[in-house]
Amino acid sequence: MEKRANYIRRKRYASYRTKMHLFFICGLATIILAIIIVSEHLVPRLNQASESMHSDNSVRIMAHGDLLYHLPILRGAEQPDGSYDFSENFTYVKPWLEQADFAIADFEGTISPDVELAGYPLFNAPAIVADNIHDAGYDLVDLAHNHILDSHLSGLISTVNTFRDAGVDTVGVYAEGNRATAPLYIREVNGIRIAVLAYAYGFNGMEALLSQEEYDAYLSDFDKEKMRAEIERAEKEADITIVMPQTGVEYQLEPTEEQTSLYHQMIDWGADIVLGGHPHVVEPAEIIEKDGQRKLIIYSMGNFLSNQRIESMDDTPNSQWTERGVLMDIRIQKENGQTSIRTAQAHPTWVNRISQGTYSLDGYERFSYQTYVLEDWVAGGRYYGQLDLDTQARVDTAYQEMKDFVNLVW
Repeated sequence: MEKRANYIRRKRYASYRTKMHLFFICGLATIILAIIIVSEHLVPRLNQASESMHSDNSVRIMAHGDLLYHLPILRGAEQPDGSYDFSENFTYVKPWLEQADFAIADFEGTISPDVELAGYPLFNAPAIVADNIHDAGYDLVDLAHNHILDSHLSGLISTVNTFRDAGVDTVGVYAEGNRATAPLYIREVNGIRIAVLAYAYGFNGMEALLSQEEYDAYLSDFDKEKMRAEIERAEKEADITIVMPQTGVEYQLEPTEEQTSLYHQMIDWGADIVLGGHPHVVEPAEIIEKDGQRKLIIYSMGNFLSNQRIESMDDTPNSQWTERGVLMDIRIQKENGQTSIRTAQAHPTWVNRISQGTYSLDGYERFSYQTYVLEDWVAGGRYYGQLDLDTQARVDTAYQEMKDFVNLVW
């Protein structure tokens, strides 16, 4: 009897232990399942929050001064069949522009099929130049300059349309005649919204051919009230604001008091970067502290491509500086919702002019024009040793004088 009782007790205990094991396993499974369900919802959110807290977007911007298509450049680009090809102008620049996320040029002239080609005092280039500029790697051209009416209002419109057809944006004029209602030019690159505004001091008297309504609708002049309103608006709508004003004294290496005052005002109004043009020579850079951040001004970026040089400008002060320019190289960073200039460099450039050994139909010697980023051509550069001694000496002098003069240390 006692044996039977012990047997029953052992059996009940074994059953109880089995049930407890099952209960424990079920409970553990429930806990694991709950963890999985919660983690599926929680972890992505934590990851998203982490990504948001540590977001780091950056943009590399390159910009430079005047592309001036003088008649000798047009002659040098003319092909045997009468067409034009300006691609060689950018042979040594293109590798640099390919490194940029956003590349900007100042195109000083017009493109109109209704007007004769011209390269001074009026400027009008063939349409293919827009394709060559696009193929070199440019995204945007500034058209706010004193030559934009050289082919009249219809030329302004055709210039904009030609660049658009080539895949290059424009800024500084309004081909639809809608400045009062047009949106600001804002381009988003790598998650950073970049506003670009451009203004010209005047239009060489050609504005006399326009009505006041046309003037106000198509052009961007130095009306301070309008400039301030647009720059302040850009500061609100974009992460970074670039302003490209065209003014100053030609061939003068220092900015005027008016330039300095105006460019400082532009920073006060909300500009982060001011890239000046018009003097056809380089003027110094300046760094301004505002609201705990550094802002950048270069008073003139000089010529990037032209026939202005010692040989053609020997009676002009600072003639050697007309063949020089800078390629601005600026890195913008957006981190945790704050956008700022991370680095800024001014790479010295120089235009080489090489005889083709032939003559145009009107009897002029034909030249090839190529812009060099001088770091490539001085000691240690990728093309060092490819120039004759006289040209190398000219390049070395230009490089050193430009570095010392611009003196941009970020």
